Amino acid sequence: MMTADEYRESLRKLRRAVYAFGEKIEDVVDHPLTRPHVNAAAMTYELAHDPRHEELVSATSHLSGRRINRFNHIHQSPDDLVRKVKMLRLLGQQTGACFQRCVGFDALNAIYIVSYLIDQEHGTEYHSRLRDFVAYVQETDVMCDGAMTDAKGNRALRPSEQEDPDVYLRVVERRKDGIVVRGAKQHQTGGINSHELVVMPTTAMREQDGDYAVSFAVPADTPGLTFIFGRQTNDERKLGGEIDQGNARFGFVGGEAMIVFEDVFVPWERVFMCGEYEFALPLVETFSSYHRQNYGACKGGVADVLIGAAALIARCNGVAEAAHIRDKLVEMVHLTETLFNCSLACSAEGQVTPSGGCYVNPLLANTVKLNTTRFTYEIGRLAHDIAGGLLGTLPSEKDLRHPVVGPYVQKYFQGAADFPAETRIRVARLIENMTSCSALVECMHGAGSPQAQRIAMFRQANLAEKIDLAKQLAGIADEGGA
Repeated sequence: MMTADEYRESLRKLRRAVYAFGEKIEDVVDHPLTRPHVNAAAMTYELAHDPRHEELVSATSHLSGRRINRFNHIHQSPDDLVRKVKMLRLLGQQTGACFQRCVGFDALNAIYIVSYLIDQEHGTEYHSRLRDFVAYVQETDVMCDGAMTDAKGNRALRPSEQEDPDVYLRVVERRKDGIVVRGAKQHQTGGINSHELVVMPTTAMREQDGDYAVSFAVPADTPGLTFIFGRQTNDERKLGGEIDQGNARFGFVGGEAMIVFEDVFVPWERVFMCGEYEFALPLVETFSSYHRQNYGACKGGVADVLIGAAALIARCNGVAEAAHIRDKLVEMVHLTETLFNCSLACSAEGQVTPSGGCYVNPLLANTVKLNTTRFTYEIGRLAHDIAGGLLGTLPSEKDLRHPVVGPYVQKYFQGAADFPAETRIRVARLIENMTSCSALVECMHGAGSPQAQRIAMFRQANLAEKIDLAKQLAGIADEGGA
């Protein structure tokens, strides 16, 4: 298993075209815009070597029998799924941020299950290819980016109906030695600091969409790839100073980027689906359920930090003993533990599939994510309520350090006697960072927007069985009456 420092050094060896603010970034490890995201991902490597946490952050490979980083593991039992969510909460607590490695983790597990089903139906070799790729990932401990979301163009049209055929990533050439693909994947969490890109289709497909039903893996420095780093709320603060960032070491959201595939070659041994359109939706749903499983865990860990920050700023403000403050903190805890309970439940109810991979309970996993789209906003609202209006009007770190106005800032932002102005400002900036627009949007739309969860939950609700239960107790023999 790689160490955190080895992970950073491995990124420096990659030669990629990464752009931000109209300029090319040569080294994502040290550039101020991307460094926090690298640090957050590095924690997934660091904790795997920590004796206190190695049982959560490492696992035994079912392929090699060797100890590996859990982020490269194929779940073998509900216990693996439970350990996963406990690991994610731990990492959320340690970073207060998105540590980015979940998407590739979930992609490997989803493709593991669905590639087996494709092989059973079509006699293909996708599953053995995927197993070989997983063995490579486990051996080298590389970080994988799970790339699903396409640009989509006109959402009312299917992939093959688009005016620009490239707004969904597609196969443009099939060769004896592999395929050539073109398109883009958007909102790619951790894309700029991953070693491998694991690509999946983004929606259900029909026969005419066959060129878009493609899944594969390519190294992140493959020719033809361009990374365009996304803007985040207050991201220019990373370019100077520390306090104004709130969480200078780890940032918050996952360093999302758009990845452009301009006629990228993929050898057949790294292709896991190519034209089997009827399996596009099962792959999307399997991946989405795994990814939605995560949200009560990682967001629960981040919420633990936010609850602590809210409690601390209440002390700074001298109101920690007020009854309404305690009530608000209890509500934040209640919402957080409810999210975590859902993640645990969908994991404990997981089932081993014919592939050998263990799959979460999809109805409960979608419940986790739909709750996250609501509860996280309420947790943030309560933190704002407790913190007060200074979140929106704090002067900058430069003003705090200024020889003329600095003493005024020190004097008038002083809180209770034990809390100097800088302490109060630091915790306020942390709350601001953790409840920014970018952070909340990620909770809303990451792993799919709320409507996606509602659609999945309706499919899995088994209303016919529930109707039968009601009819039985009501004494109704058929649809016409008793």
